[in-house]
Amino acid sequence: MGFISSTDAERISEAITNAERTTSGEIVAVIADQSSRYDHIPLMWAALLALIVPWPLIYFTWMKVQIIFLIQLVVFLALFFLAWHPKVRMALVPRSILRANTRRRAAEQFLAQNLHTTTGRTGVLIFVSLAEQRVDIIADSGIDQRVPKGTWQSIVDEFTSEIGAGKATDGFVHAIERIGVHLSEHFPPGSIDPNELPDHLIVLRD
Repeated sequence: MGFISSTDAERISEAITNAERTTSGEIVAVIADQSSRYDHIPLMWAALLALIVPWPLIYFTWMKVQIIFLIQLVVFLALFFLAWHPKVRMALVPRSILRANTRRRAAEQFLAQNLHTTTGRTGVLIFVSLAEQRVDIIADSGIDQRVPKGTWQSIVDEFTSEIGAGKATDGFVHAIERIGVHLSEHFPPGSIDPNELPDHLIVLRD
């Protein structure tokens, strides 16, 4: 499961349970191998660079067209297989696309995990995408409209900083604790407070 062991997963689940004892809100943590496969990226870059190759050969050499075409084909295949390696492929994806795909996948999980159905619209999703190395937090309207602007981004920034320092599990726990504080402030536990959503870490493998 990437950088989270089964022991770490239990610790994260326990943090969710502890946080939800102080609030009627719901916290769901999801970790995914990737938000997209980006299969088109190697093809796009290989084709783009292979299209450039013939022009210098046409203008500055006397090579036959057949030889130039063969060189172009070899360049395309070499670049395609090089870019197919997961680390190379991810390095070629623009950051804006990584961010957009992670946000899209997080939004999908917000709905898939039924966070939009919680009483009082108090669900908060913590979504981590390993391949993109990104964290997203999505909060339902009930809690989102009650916290200061920038609150969730501040938690994301702290979380990603801890991931960069090799403390992914600590980052998860601290993010859950901070979210729990905001939920408990605005939505304290009531006399009837059912646990509507699972507390365990949800792992998505693609």
